[in-house]
Amino acid sequence: MNFDKAINRINTHSDKWDMMEENYGVDPTKGTPMWVADMDFEPPIEVNNALSLMAKQGVYGYYGNDKSYREAIVGWMGRRHNWDVDPDHIFSTHGLVNGTALCVQSFTNVGDSIVLFTPVYHAFSRVINAADRKVIECELEINNGRYEMNFDKYDSQMDGSAKMVILCSPHNPGGRIWSIAELKQVAAFAEKHNLILISDEIHHDITFGSKHTVMQNAAPEISERLVMMTAATKTFNIAGCHTGNIIIVDNKLRAKFAKTMKATGTSPNSFGLYMAEAAYKYGDKWVDELCEYLDGNRKILDDTIAKIPGVKSMELEATYLSWVDFSGTGMCKADYIDRVQKQAQIASSHGDTFGTGGETFLRFNFATQREVLSKAMERLQKAFNDLQ
Repeated sequence: MNFDKAINRINTHSDKWDMMEENYGVDPTKGTPMWVADMDFEPPIEVNNALSLMAKQGVYGYYGNDKSYREAIVGWMGRRHNWDVDPDHIFSTHGLVNGTALCVQSFTNVGDSIVLFTPVYHAFSRVINAADRKVIECELEINNGRYEMNFDKYDSQMDGSAKMVILCSPHNPGGRIWSIAELKQVAAFAEKHNLILISDEIHHDITFGSKHTVMQNAAPEISERLVMMTAATKTFNIAGCHTGNIIIVDNKLRAKFAKTMKATGTSPNSFGLYMAEAAYKYGDKWVDELCEYLDGNRKILDDTIAKIPGVKSMELEATYLSWVDFSGTGMCKADYIDRVQKQAQIASSHGDTFGTGGETFLRFNFATQREVLSKAMERLQKAFNDLQ
C-alpha cells in the first residue's frame, strides 16, 4: 500500500477537511486538519472492490444473511487478538458512539451516574449528558510521563449513583495500552461497585510494539457485567460506513441490549457490512504496513515537539492520536492555541473537551501523508521559534 499517495479530500464532504475552517479558522487549502480521528489513506483495495461489486449488482436493498460478516469478525479477533468470539454474541450498530448510546439506554436509567476515566474521548460525556445521566470523572494521574489509575481515589468518589463505567482501551487521547494487571483492576472496580463495564476497544489494532489485551481475555470472570465494543472503522479508515460491533457474552445483558435495539429500530447498514467484512477478511497485511508507516509519522511528530521548550508529547503505545501538553510553556490556553491555529495553520482537538485533566493539552491526528505531516510540523516549530 502506498500511504504517501496524495489524496485531495477538500470539497468531498469530509468533516475533517471541509469543516476545519468553520470550527478552527484554518483554511484547508493552506493548513492541515489534525483533529477528527480519521486517516487520509485509502482502505485496503478489497474494501473498494466490495463496494464496486455492490454497484455492479446495482440493487441496494436490505442486508440479510450476515453469516459471512460475523465469521469475518470472529476470524479477525481470533487471528489478531487471540479472542474466541461466538458469532451469536455480536450485534451491529451504527458505529460505536451509537453503540455507547444504546448501552447507556440499555443498562442505566435517567439520573444514574456513569464513570469515565478522564481525560477521555469526548463523545462519551456528550452521549451521557444528552441521555440525562450524570458523569463521574475519575481523573487519570500522570506518572513517569504516562497515564495511570488510582483506584483508592476512585473508590472514594463512588456515592452509590453509578451504574456503569466506560473504559477506553487503548486509551484515547493518551495512547496507553493498559496492562493485564490494570485491566484486572478496572474489572475489580466494576465488580466492587456493581457497575456494568463497557470496554471500548476501537483502537485495538493500531499499536506500536506493545501488546493490547482485550478485556474479555484479561478478566473473563466478570463476563456477567462486561460489554465489548470493537469496529473495523478506525483500523481500516472506513468510519463513514458507521458500523460497529457490540459483543456480549452474558445472556441477560445480551437480552437487554437486544430489546433496546428493537425499541430503537436499529438495523445494519448494508454498505458498512460489506466494507467491514472485506476489511476483516483481507486486511492483515495492510494493517501491518499501516502501523509501520504510522510509527514513522509518530516519530516525526515527537521529534518536532521535543524541539519546542515547554511542550511535551505523551509516549504513544497505540492510536494515531498524539496527546501534547503545552503547560510547560507558561502560556495561557488562548496564546498557544492561537499559535497552533493561526500561525502554524493546524486544526487540533482542544484538550478541555476530553474532560478533567485535559485542560493544557491538544490532540494531534498524524494519520496523513508524510509530506503533509512534515510540512505541518515545520510550521508548528516555526510558530514557537521565539521559545527556542
